[in-house]
Amino acid sequence: MSERFFLTMPPVQGRAMLDGDEARHLLRVMRARVGDEVSLFDGHGLSWQARVVSLGRSQVELETDEPQRAPPHTGPAVTLAVALPKGERQKWLVEKLTELGVARLLPVVTERGVAEATPSAIERLRRGVIEACKQCGRDRLMEIGQPISVADILADRSAGTVGLIAAAGGGPLEAVAWPTAQAIVGLVGPEGGFTADELARAEAVGWPRVALGPHVLRVETAAIALAARVAAPSLAARVAAPSLAARVAAP
Repeated sequence: MSERFFLTMPPVQGRAMLDGDEARHLLRVMRARVGDEVSLFDGHGLSWQARVVSLGRSQVELETDEPQRAPPHTGPAVTLAVALPKGERQKWLVEKLTELGVARLLPVVTERGVAEATPSAIERLRRGVIEACKQCGRDRLMEIGQPISVADILADRSAGTVGLIAAAGGGPLEAVAWPTAQAIVGLVGPEGGFTADELARAEAVGWPRVALGPHVLRVETAAIALAARVAAPSLAARVAAPSLAARVAAP
């Protein structure tokens, strides 16, 4: 059972208030009592240790310690533009991309797409990000963007951004010069694959086609495989790097 809770409003003078789903979870599932200790995070990199000081019917007031800031992100920021799968597979997709450190997920509208990113679906995805962050210890929320077309994704010419498209018949990911990029945008298509026109558009703007293995992958598998290849190395580097305190103490 998670003991981390998401704050929608920052603490004021050492006091924080939980309401909505977070308060209901603490009150009814965890059966909180005054004096219980929990962790809070704001989704922007700050976290607090806190203690319950009062319980209401739908709110919980907590006393917070000094804020702790998550280490800065290292490596390129990863955006995945994904043609959403159906049903519960969306939840699994969001959970794993959050764990892998992906910065942003964009539901992409393709010619062969099977699931529509309605406002209610977007809201469910965002709630899924919060739940995944609570479970995995991530203090920065993965952004869920608004639905975007393939054409609009390919029109992005931001400096320092490397774009690539996951599709059958592509070359090895290692051939793409992404490790020095400031940002990576990976495009993952629907179950039926990208159309010839969509692939031609990507080729016309210089987005390389990359293969993720010899087998046909489902949407969420392809997205997670791509994230593991381009986002996870940054997380590993953060774990392997010596702490600031260790660097300062070193002779």
